[in-house]
Amino acid sequence: MTYDPGSGPGPASGAGSLWMEYAPGPARPPLDASIETEVAVVGGGIAGLCTAWEVARAGHPVVLLEADRIASGVTGHTTAKLSALHGMAYAEIASVHGARAARLYAHSQQIAVDHVAEVSEELGIDCDLERLPAYTYTEDPAMAGKLREEAEAARAAGLDASYETEVPLPFPVAGAVKVENQAQFHPRKFLLGLAADLEVLGGRIFERTRVTRLQEGTPCELTTSGGHTVRAREVVVATHYPVFDRALLFTRLEPKRELVVAGPIPAGQDPGGMYLTPEGGTRSVRTAPYGEGRRMLIVTGEKFTPGTEGEGEVGERFRKLASWARERFPEVELTHRWATQDNFTTDRVPYVGRLHAGSRHAYVATGFAGWGMSNGVMAGDLLASRIRGREPAWTSLYDPVRLHPVREAPAMLRLQAQVGKHFIGDRLPGAHADSTADIEPGAGAVVRVGGRRLAVHRDAAGALHAVSARCTHLGCIVHFNDEECAWECPCHGSRFDVDGKVVQGPAMKPLEQFDVDEEEAR
Repeated sequence: MTYDPGSGPGPASGAGSLWMEYAPGPARPPLDASIETEVAVVGGGIAGLCTAWEVARAGHPVVLLEADRIASGVTGHTTAKLSALHGMAYAEIASVHGARAARLYAHSQQIAVDHVAEVSEELGIDCDLERLPAYTYTEDPAMAGKLREEAEAARAAGLDASYETEVPLPFPVAGAVKVENQAQFHPRKFLLGLAADLEVLGGRIFERTRVTRLQEGTPCELTTSGGHTVRAREVVVATHYPVFDRALLFTRLEPKRELVVAGPIPAGQDPGGMYLTPEGGTRSVRTAPYGEGRRMLIVTGEKFTPGTEGEGEVGERFRKLASWARERFPEVELTHRWATQDNFTTDRVPYVGRLHAGSRHAYVATGFAGWGMSNGVMAGDLLASRIRGREPAWTSLYDPVRLHPVREAPAMLRLQAQVGKHFIGDRLPGAHADSTADIEPGAGAVVRVGGRRLAVHRDAAGALHAVSARCTHLGCIVHFNDEECAWECPCHGSRFDVDGKVVQGPAMKPLEQFDVDEEEAR
């Protein structure tokens, strides 16, 4: 099936995530009784599964709790580049944190890349892993100097980096950073294999189990939406955006959504590497195996803050990304499109370590900034090491409790200004539809009904779906993403389906449902 990016928005315009087409593996049961364990991990994405597996491999009893299905959230919608070259990271990290920090960052990331290859071979996981170079490139001659500086910074940090003026892309570039011996893979194949081995090692996985409360202590206690508890000596919160935020990380995390289009190309047109440019709202290119004589081209870009795009704007972003792909790879037959979400920290480095300054037995992993594959593996190793009483050399680099007030203040103030703008501005008159009559089929808007702000969606059949417009995280007003048919919070990135169910945190509770009379709401 192909799709026309100019034919209009909606799920029918293309298949979803390529990775999610892979069988989900055996369903794990929800938690149906209170239990005890040594280590409890909240979140079944790459960071949570890697942490749980590393802990179990070290001989510790571990329980993993996932609100949906494992490897199906952000990890199931990634681009799945496994690289230590993170765009233009190294010059900035060296400037903000120092040359030693840049070396530690590079070393920890490259170890993570190599670790996936080693574990895949050890466990016999066929996850389509390919060792290839990674590139950060520019088409703008004015940016070539910045790329040369990044190549020097990456090389000084210990990566096998070089500056290139010619790369195997089918269009000219002005300059590029190249790092050898990186990788790309199928993330779900790898993680489902890891989950199977986790259970062989004695670990327990519970799906459809949402954790709603954490009480720290000796032991810690987690409470689920079903009312059951998990008592554990150590707890890891690996929910992408932390659902328990006791270090005020929400003031230092910025959520960004990014779009993906994909489709087969002739194998002879495979550019043989992983490519990224920060230009034009970011453009990322890689391929994946796709039958004999073809490769699946995967193009990512068009970053935006969830909940800030107006009607039709996300669809237009998809069309721009598809047009870019077709201009540069004319023979691509686009068949898939999806979106992913990432959290960016105010100082470029993820938060992996203590949940807050007073934590003794609770940890967090977040802020991977679009590089969740290497950072998720790194986080699993780092957190498992700390639970075992060891501290890798890069422990303090990633410590969430770190704060650089002078350097981070501008970014933190900008984030809080954005949150304040939405928290106040979205409540003002004029920010919503006047009545449900203004809502077309497939669209959604915030409408005041009986003095209450409701988020109302009209489905293709004309039926109304009404839920509270207040995000259950901190109360910001949600906005409708008509392309993905979801309510999104512009403050901290929580997402809900049209019936209010949590699709993505930090929100833990659904939006309250309401019955709306069409005439009453006019």
